[in-house]
Amino acid sequence: MPDNNLKSDTRIKRDIQIAIAWCLTWTPNNPDLKSLHQALAEGKDPEDASFPQNEAFQAALTQAQKLDTLQHPETKDALEELIQQSEYEKLWNTKIGLVYGGVTKVKSYVFESADLQEIRGASGLLDRINLVDLPAFFHAEQSEDIRFEACANAPIYCRDVVRRDWLEQEFSELSTALIPQLIIYSTGGNILAFCPAQVVDQLANAIEKRYTTETLTANSCAVGEAFSPLEIRLGVLQDPISQTLWIDELATQADNPALQAAFDFKPGATKGKIHEAFEQCKTFSELTGKLANLFNQRRSGYDLTSRPSRCYPPAFETHPYLQRDDVDQRSAVTQIQDAQLPDSPKLSEPSARKRRVGQITKREDISARWYRLAGFEEHWNPEITEEITFQSWVSKFENFLRDHQLVSQYDSGSNIFNSQGNLREPYKREARALNEIGDASKGYIAYIYADGNNMGQYIRDEIKTPEDYQRFSQDVFEATEQSVYWALAECMHPHHYIPDARSPRTNKDPVDIHPFEIVAIGGDDVLLIVPANKALEVAHKIGEHFERILKTKKDEETGKARYPIPASGIPIQLDKVHRYDPEDAEKPECRLSISSGVLITAANTPIYYADRLVTQLLKSSKKKAKALKKNGYYGGTVDILPLKAVTMISSDIQSFREEGLTVQLPHRNQELKLYASPYTLHELDGLIETIRGFKEAGFPKSQLYQIRSLLERGKRTAILNYRYFRVRLSKDNQAILRERFEQPWCAAKTNPGNLAPWLPPEGDDNQDEVNKEKQKTTYETLWRELVELFDFIEPQSDLPGSQVTSEQTTEAGGERS
Repeated sequence: MPDNNLKSDTRIKRDIQIAIAWCLTWTPNNPDLKSLHQALAEGKDPEDASFPQNEAFQAALTQAQKLDTLQHPETKDALEELIQQSEYEKLWNTKIGLVYGGVTKVKSYVFESADLQEIRGASGLLDRINLVDLPAFFHAEQSEDIRFEACANAPIYCRDVVRRDWLEQEFSELSTALIPQLIIYSTGGNILAFCPAQVVDQLANAIEKRYTTETLTANSCAVGEAFSPLEIRLGVLQDPISQTLWIDELATQADNPALQAAFDFKPGATKGKIHEAFEQCKTFSELTGKLANLFNQRRSGYDLTSRPSRCYPPAFETHPYLQRDDVDQRSAVTQIQDAQLPDSPKLSEPSARKRRVGQITKREDISARWYRLAGFEEHWNPEITEEITFQSWVSKFENFLRDHQLVSQYDSGSNIFNSQGNLREPYKREARALNEIGDASKGYIAYIYADGNNMGQYIRDEIKTPEDYQRFSQDVFEATEQSVYWALAECMHPHHYIPDARSPRTNKDPVDIHPFEIVAIGGDDVLLIVPANKALEVAHKIGEHFERILKTKKDEETGKARYPIPASGIPIQLDKVHRYDPEDAEKPECRLSISSGVLITAANTPIYYADRLVTQLLKSSKKKAKALKKNGYYGGTVDILPLKAVTMISSDIQSFREEGLTVQLPHRNQELKLYASPYTLHELDGLIETIRGFKEAGFPKSQLYQIRSLLERGKRTAILNYRYFRVRLSKDNQAILRERFEQPWCAAKTNPGNLAPWLPPEGDDNQDEVNKEKQKTTYETLWRELVELFDFIEPQSDLPGSQVTSEQTTEAGGERS
């Protein structure tokens, strides 16, 4: 999958050099820099003939280029000599700024309301600030960098942010101090950027204030620090330089436990290992680590700088005798009595902004009459230009379908796109409520929360320069976004929805809609809502495509893969990683992967409750991925929880599984786990095929439930009952179960038989310490998940010999639990 739209490695390096040179050159209120600033904002290269001539900038650019070849001096004396050399003296004695910031406590803002339109509006508003407003500070609308495509689509709005709005009025120096090349990355809800040292605090304050000005209540935090350019290559240095701990001194203090922990080397390490550990630590990442610590301190309210305090984040005063808004957080300022909003919501100003932005991003064919008549437009108007400043992820998905010629595959039979690939009646197509998504799966939806694996370790091991950070952020964001689009394109199709009385649609005519909601796509995390019957396939495809996209990324100079499995790592042991047919599994080739939590629940489940559970599932999934790395596995994992029979879980998921789904049999010294989740991606694919096999074999659903009720009675009882019901099937159907379930999942390790419905016990190497001490054997089974997911897996229509009846494939529960 090519990445032709992304900047080349050479261009990234050039932009970082320009950024450093600009920070060294800029001074406040200098008219000689006006033409230079304009040329750099437009992305012109200093080598172009039309580029303004400025001796100070050219000298600073030459110095910045020297940083690329600078190596760590071998001794402190060599370090002190280095800063005395004329070519490096200015790089030590001058300062440039580095600022890091973004939104915090995102979910408390986005999921404050259970209304899907307000959720989409909150997410859309944060996306615009992060992808448009903050880059607009740097005049990104003039740049041709693909990272700033959203700014290029809204140049009038971006100029208004800087000039007409408030940046020049409240932070006057920023508009002439910032250029696009200063931005290292601005995805995932955060921004990391260089700036002249004189405006560090101004830029950090402007970032925080922009979030508050636009959202009123969202929490944000930004911090900055001034560093010498030498520190970009050599890590944090002390002034005077003699106080800096250097390689030769570290070697003499190698027995100090604090230094061993700080530089990550083991006791008794050789001099070469200590040297390697030192150079690994003393890089640009040490600067970003220092900013991360400052960020955490300021977010917590502890800040010793002269900047405005964050001890008291944005909040609205409430009163016990005033009516509150629909989210019960603030006093309502109005109740909308308008046919355009049939639910007659009681709104505060923050919730009104979310509702209006939600209408815009969902392309609703509704005017802003209610917003204008309530007086909100006088304070904040989200549509001050005709440009597209709010773009939903669904509209980006539609562009993806057109760009990759996938319209006919996705829109097979629904005819919501015309012959040119353009959407017919776009204002009707996006889901307006969770029940519209659930309508595609008998009233059930699934929350999928995905997050990248091994990211922190990769940054510690491989990211050493600002160029590395920018390239890494580009690659990961592209892989995350594209993997979601590929998964939806391959697994989903438009759904024919007939609005009922509960629908927020004013037009009750039947309509074909996109039956999903992409709530957010960050740097390496994703949150989306899909119909329950597509959840496992979508989660599997996201993980699969994420690794496949990153696997294609290659270094321009060497042609080698950027994210290979470490050569020094443990060779993968497939039989200890996959419980499903390990011999047929592919070996992961990418160091980075993605784990997901999948929660299947009714559409009317409170969204704040669902968010809490799916977050726990994601943590469990990532914990599984981390444990499997001991066996050389770097791939993705998925944890699944269907809440079909269990409507609510009062405790956390781990406690629920340990107390409710784990049976201790002391007399047999056995432990029975009535669940098998989390799964690797290969196992998840096997689980889907196993359920389809049971459907194809026509295994009676009543017997599925009966075997499930017998699991906790013991291993032998469940095995006996499974075999009794299995032999009552025809020989062809028994062969299907042997091929799809018994052989790949339940094959015994010591004989040719099988333990169905139990999985063979884990080996001694994989058992936890508690089970080792007690000499306990643990058996798992996927039967419970098989039963609960049975109605949410669609049969493969082209499978030969399928004997699935329409009643079996469309029935949504009803059996006893």
